[in-house]
Amino acid sequence: MASIESVTLDVADTTAAQRFYSAAFGLDTQLRLRASQEPSTGFRGFTLALTVSQPADVNSFIDTAIEAGAASLKPATKSLWGYGGVVQAPDGAIWKVATSAKKDTGPATRQIDEMVLLLGVADMSATKRFYVGQGLAVSKSFGPVYCEFESGSGPFKLALYRHRALAKDVGVPPEGTGSHRLVIGGGAGAFTDLDGFAWEAEAPAPRAHSV
Repeated sequence: MASIESVTLDVADTTAAQRFYSAAFGLDTQLRLRASQEPSTGFRGFTLALTVSQPADVNSFIDTAIEAGAASLKPATKSLWGYGGVVQAPDGAIWKVATSAKKDTGPATRQIDEMVLLLGVADMSATKRFYVGQGLAVSKSFGPVYCEFESGSGPFKLALYRHRALAKDVGVPPEGTGSHRLVIGGGAGAFTDLDGFAWEAEAPAPRAHSV
């Protein structure tokens, strides 16, 4: 089964970006950064999401991200599905932090339960078929709205969302030009998908075996 093994963001300053992600979310080895000056304007067509266990953790991550230099796109608030907020990192990447819980069960632990890369797509049915053809296995699918794939050994799970709906969800206009400034590594090989997202070949991390 193919899956995401790595996510690389193109940034202007890798040192500054690494400092931000460490301070904001405690991410060090989970996210790769690559120096690039490729032009990009507006919505880049993807978001990165952190799923946590309770609102206190959402607030903690949103607060440290803003303190580290992120811009608030959507303040953390309750909704029908739970509690969450959205920020934009100094490098331009958009991050959503959310939980399905509406009440705290204790103090914030800053533990991340799941990390998801959401790609905004123009044609859900066609893109889902494309990724299944690349060897990814669907774990959840809600018609033309949302699709999620089985996670592998890498830190991020892959999900698809309609482009305009994803932009609306994170509070930005759907228009954008230039590079996605994103490279996805995985066992499916090197290719570019129907919406221009680039993949590079990367073998799954070896699993530990008990003796």
